[in-house]
Amino acid sequence: MKRKIFHFLNLWLPVIFWALIIFRLSSGTVPQVSALYWPNFAFMKGAHTFFFGILSLLFYRAISGEGLSKKKSAIWAVILTIFYGVTDEVHQMFSQGREARLRDIFFDGTGAALAVYLIYRFLPKFPKKIQKFLLQLGIT
Repeated sequence: MKRKIFHFLNLWLPVIFWALIIFRLSSGTVPQVSALYWPNFAFMKGAHTFFFGILSLLFYRAISGEGLSKKKSAIWAVILTIFYGVTDEVHQMFSQGREARLRDIFFDGTGAALAVYLIYRFLPKFPKKIQKFLLQLGIT
């Protein structure tokens, strides 16, 4: 029983932790990188892509650790990440100084798909030491 609980926490606690980080970051006001529009836009959309890309990798790790095939794990990771992106935008509708944007969901999904694609496609081409390290992390 303890082994099952540890296995579950090992797989899903990082997902929950990262989702809470995203939730917290989307609760506050948006930091300004520059007085110009485009640098701010690029920074914020890059942040969406990065944070949701990491979330999709954590979902991929957790789902594949539960025994699903790599292909199904990749698909579900992207779907769940986009779903969380939608809930994040709904959350922002109720956060002071924030607003929901459909294009943010696009960047969330882009980050999710790109991250999972890169791991799914290029992991077999990584050097064996990196593959072994990622295997120990559960990302294979």
